[in-house]
Amino acid sequence: MADRRTFLKSLAGLTAGLSVSSAAFGKNSENDRLGEVLPKRKFGRTGEYVTMLGTGGYHVGWTTERDAQEVIEASLEGGVRFFDTAESYSKGVSEERYGKYLTPKYRDLIFLMTKTTGPDAKTVQEHLEGSLRRLKVDQIDLYQVHSIRTPQDVDDRISNGVLEVLLKAKEQEKIKYIGFTGHQNPYAHARMLEQTEKSDLFDGVLMPVNVLDPSYFSFTENVMPKALDRNLGIMAMKSLADGRFFAKKEQANWTNDDPVIPNYLSIKEAMYFVWSLPVSVLIAGCENATFMNEKIALARSFSKYSEEQRMALIEKVKDIALTGKVEYFKRQEA
Repeated sequence: MADRRTFLKSLAGLTAGLSVSSAAFGKNSENDRLGEVLPKRKFGRTGEYVTMLGTGGYHVGWTTERDAQEVIEASLEGGVRFFDTAESYSKGVSEERYGKYLTPKYRDLIFLMTKTTGPDAKTVQEHLEGSLRRLKVDQIDLYQVHSIRTPQDVDDRISNGVLEVLLKAKEQEKIKYIGFTGHQNPYAHARMLEQTEKSDLFDGVLMPVNVLDPSYFSFTENVMPKALDRNLGIMAMKSLADGRFFAKKEQANWTNDDPVIPNYLSIKEAMYFVWSLPVSVLIAGCENATFMNEKIALARSFSKYSEEQRMALIEKVKDIALTGKVEYFKRQEA
């Protein structure tokens, strides 16, 4: 516990430099033609600043089209300017909805990210061209190698020419920045960083960051320090453990006997914990505008948690975290 306390204390100490404001996570002073923008944080080495809250594209794909449109509109009206999606989300539906309701009018205001699960160069190229077409854009701000699973999966994708396709696309200005993602195995992330250390290819990394993670198969401890050393933009996902913080998840058609919320902590505590670490953006999946507005309100009212507050929350959920049942998406594979 002493090691974890020291680690998290030093990690959180880096957060002051992420805010646009001179005060750590201070009030946002930026406005655009839609109104007040949420506070922004520096996105690694890119020189870009992104809103501390981002809209997750997975839910935009599976929810109703009306709800998807309302989530996009609520995001924009609430000051969100970071939008996430992937070609695999509902077989391209998420990207199509962004191409219908987001990019035609608001491309100039947003930071747009999509991803490819392609295992080889040919598939990645096909995915990229399809994403550009569905999103109705000429360039994607951040294009990511999506859902790496194991160190071997990383090695296979590299040997199959995936990274070369991304580099060529960047030269052609089809993509601006390159990143990678995964939710299963922190050692896959570590492998990707190790394999690309000399090329210094990546600008960002997406991974689970939540209050349970430090206690179980941790991305926060095993990946975040390495990514920060490389000056990558840190994107947090599964901050509510993919809905397992709740008693029931309708879309996945399952119930959870041990929800973290409300039995353990509030949504506010869960999200404030993440924002108190050196993450550039917390990406939240919301299937309706009500949920999106809730997250926007939390972003606007955020104040950084102290070391004592963070450690108290980690301890509060440690018993359920260690079972591995809540973060079911993690897989301890070699």
